[in-house]
Amino acid sequence: MIHIKQMPDRPSREAIEAIAKFSPATLHEAQGRKGALSSRLKPIDYRMKLCGPAFTVKCAPRDNIMLQLAINYAQPGDIVVVSAGEYEEAGSFGDVLANACLAKGIGGLVTDTGVRDTLQLRDLGFPVFSLSICIKGTVKETLGTVNDPITIGDELVFPGDIIVGDADGLVVVRRNEALAVAELAQAREDAEAGYIAAYKTGRSVVEVSNLEPVLKAKGLVVDL
Repeated sequence: MIHIKQMPDRPSREAIEAIAKFSPATLHEAQGRKGALSSRLKPIDYRMKLCGPAFTVKCAPRDNIMLQLAINYAQPGDIVVVSAGEYEEAGSFGDVLANACLAKGIGGLVTDTGVRDTLQLRDLGFPVFSLSICIKGTVKETLGTVNDPITIGDELVFPGDIIVGDADGLVVVRRNEALAVAELAQAREDAEAGYIAAYKTGRSVVEVSNLEPVLKAKGLVVDL
């Protein structure tokens, strides 16, 4: 028997707001270079961003019945995250379902299959990250799971994990690590601001990054 599950543990608003301040790249680096989803998953428009709790769903390839159920039960701000077997030759989501998502206040879609109606999706401004763009239709036959752990983009995603996406890609942050990761991300941004300020004063990249002893140990000789 298949059960539709609600998200077991939602991240706090404080945690989501703290994580939303940072780019996926910064969060990936801050948490020890973890959590980056495959670079094959890209936004359909480079201006699209998303951040929110993962409402996970497992679909059969070329089948979107469970995606529609996920949209039905997701709550405002949720990011619907779909594992569908990395099947590129299907357009499982388009402008009709995007309007359903917008009407519910859903925060975005991440899927490892294809989407279509991308011109309309861009006009709607609904954030969509997908493996492909494909016009081929889907069926509604096979039941799957909602709000169980899934694998997508080579990463394990639990319901309630925080998904963050922008033009560069996607990262997942564990719900119970979010506030600590946000602190590490802020420290990283502060350090990078310091590097930029140093460059503007005329200091070199080698000096700012303290590369001289590293290069010397590796036997680098500069002949200029």
